[in-house]
Amino acid sequence: MNKKIILCLLTTALLSIAPFVEAQQTGKISRIGILFFGSRDQPHLASFQRGLRELGYVEGKNIVIEYRYAEGKTDRLPELAAELVRLKVDLIVTTTNRSAHAAQQVTNTVPIVLTTGDPVGGGLAASLARPGGNVTGLTVLPLDLGGKRLELLKEAFPKSTRVAVLWNPASQASVTGFKEAQVAAQALSLQLQSLEARSGEEIGNVFAGATKARPNAFLTILDPLTTLNSKRIVELAAKKRWPGMYPTRQFVEEGGLMAYGVSIADLYHRAATYVDKILKGAKPADLPVEQPMKFELVINLKTAKQIGLTIPPNLLVRADKVIK
Repeated sequence: MNKKIILCLLTTALLSIAPFVEAQQTGKISRIGILFFGSRDQPHLASFQRGLRELGYVEGKNIVIEYRYAEGKTDRLPELAAELVRLKVDLIVTTTNRSAHAAQQVTNTVPIVLTTGDPVGGGLAASLARPGGNVTGLTVLPLDLGGKRLELLKEAFPKSTRVAVLWNPASQASVTGFKEAQVAAQALSLQLQSLEARSGEEIGNVFAGATKARPNAFLTILDPLTTLNSKRIVELAAKKRWPGMYPTRQFVEEGGLMAYGVSIADLYHRAATYVDKILKGAKPADLPVEQPMKFELVINLKTAKQIGLTIPPNLLVRADKVIK
């Protein structure tokens, strides 16, 4: 009889505390910090947010996101990273090597998820397979896409002989991209005119000085500087009526002619899976860095008409997206 009474009391006690345990589990709110090198106008943020929702994370319900924007100013990154650490975020999502470095200098314990960049080449991770530290995520490098972009540019405009190339000599990734373009240009019998810009202020100056050489095509090397100034670059190229080849869709959606490269939106979307794994206990040191899986060719026919160019039909058929 006593055993029955004890069993009944234990059952009652367990049933009474179960709702509180469940409430604690379901009520846990994770805090994520996102450190942007650029401004508040982030074209790929929606892809990241969609990825989180697909995994069951709803902003304001079971997850809080702290947004910090450096507005293209590298010197602001350390303090913004420190702010996120003081807020005791569970992890920090970064969008460039620069922002990842700033976060890593502030903390070696808070997990850092890189959405784009080159964590191995940038010294943020030991290897793609075994990062070994507190940084993991996705990379756009190492990739030899400069040659492919020039091939597409030459295919679209066979009469092109001289291509102006905008790149940032202060960025190792941009230096690598320019060297790849130089190798490809030799094979395609193209001459490259180097347009070196280390800041947004220098971009306008190098465009103004490029007129004398009379380039008849234009290539942009992928870099946070060029991405941050994408609208201005597109406008300057349009004024010179240069058929331009850009590294990501963003440039074409802002009025650029063509782009071939990694789908940055896909990388942001996939970054959500890293957030999910880390919040569930995975260590960034053990999560392999993923390379791009989706590439896209985007063509803006509206821009082609504005500068009086015709895109070959066989290239249009291969495009993943055509803006009319």
